[in-house]
Amino acid sequence: MLRRWIQTLALPVLFLALAAFLPQRAEAAGSKSPMKGSAKSFVVKPAADLTWKPLPDGPPGVMQATLWGDSTKGAYGAFSKFPAGWSAPLHTHPSDHKIAVISGTWIHGEPGKPDVKLGPGSYLFQPAGQKHTSACDAASECQIFLESNGKFGIKMVEEKKAPAK
Repeated sequence: MLRRWIQTLALPVLFLALAAFLPQRAEAAGSKSPMKGSAKSFVVKPAADLTWKPLPDGPPGVMQATLWGDSTKGAYGAFSKFPAGWSAPLHTHPSDHKIAVISGTWIHGEPGKPDVKLGPGSYLFQPAGQKHTSACDAASECQIFLESNGKFGIKMVEEKKAPAK
């Protein structure tokens, strides 16, 4: 019952998140919309019309449906899917990421802190250059909405090993 209730709320929360992100992008771009068309044109993308592709230069298994911009060149907004059980060790990104969880359970970790599990409707801001881990719980695939102020990049952080004795 609780799971059904959470799923029912996920879609409205997604639209609220998109409504919060889109005006910021339109302002940053001046009078032009971040997507095709003018700032006064609707942009409608039904889920069935999204084109899912592997994330360029991204981790294996991760799929992306770009809504605006180009993740290989600069600022963009996209839906991303991660397979159940997917994880990325300690890493950083060169740009800020604003993330809204749509489905599944996203797991965010920071060095020295306990992992945080984020379900549908949750929000996460990842500042550029901050070390963290990311994962999708093994129970189900994760889908997120991500907006970035720059191109996608991921740099793995090598953990320092204790000196040999």
